[in-house]
Amino acid sequence: MADYAHPEALVSTEWVAAHGDDAGVRLVEVDVDTSAYEQGHIAGAVTWNWQSQLQQNVVRDIVARDEMEALLGAVGIAPDTTIILYGDNNNWFAAWALWQLKYYGHADVRLMNGGRALWLAENRPVTTDVPAYPATQYGITVENTDLRAMRDYVLQAVNSGSHALVDVRSPDEFSGALNAPPNLPQEGSQRNGHIPGAANIPWGQAVNEDGTFKSADELSALYGGRGVDGSRETIAYCRIGERSSHTWFVLSQLLGYQNVRNYDGSWTEWGSIVGAPIQRDA
Repeated sequence: MADYAHPEALVSTEWVAAHGDDAGVRLVEVDVDTSAYEQGHIAGAVTWNWQSQLQQNVVRDIVARDEMEALLGAVGIAPDTTIILYGDNNNWFAAWALWQLKYYGHADVRLMNGGRALWLAENRPVTTDVPAYPATQYGITVENTDLRAMRDYVLQAVNSGSHALVDVRSPDEFSGALNAPPNLPQEGSQRNGHIPGAANIPWGQAVNEDGTFKSADELSALYGGRGVDGSRETIAYCRIGERSSHTWFVLSQLLGYQNVRNYDGSWTEWGSIVGAPIQRDA
């Protein structure tokens, strides 16, 4: 059985139980349900709110450089801190936070395999205590722009046919039957469908029933069987960029594909661009 290309990108719940409070390690919970942290979390973990802290709130964009510096510094994170991210819904938004941290050049950031659900399923302890850490002055020195695909870049890729495109949404979103997941209708687009040439590989197919990631062999078969094998630059997208961050993590960190970008504008942007090509099966 093949190993993950970057096994260090994942830690187990056992590892967190043993090392979560080590000096130089910081646990961060990022949930879809922003109230979950208050109901109980891993001791020592801080939380980031994906709605108010991991995106700009006027311009649609990921958190700005100075905002990320402030976010990291406020919870005592330094450039050499090992950041362990976890969250609900199989690490949806934890993966989004990880992708942004990689974008801003943080060297050691990992996901807890299985996320919040596995920790609770194993009856591991939680607390409602909110930790406080001495603040740091965090300075970002690089932006890894090659991890991100902007609208014009995707348009060029579609027109040239040079890239592998992965639509990680549900089959009904991909076909055009739905504009957004039924429980998340507030962020939609003007049109339904998918980007021409994209393969529909829903993000959830990459995880096991307990929320842990499937083996490298299973993942390679899943994506390679749909023509996403790392031989071409790959662009993943969803609706607003969080599910595709999860797939970006699988492709770049677990399978080790080179040149994988997350199109975080995703369908809410593409489905509203005047004149953008769209395919629809519904």
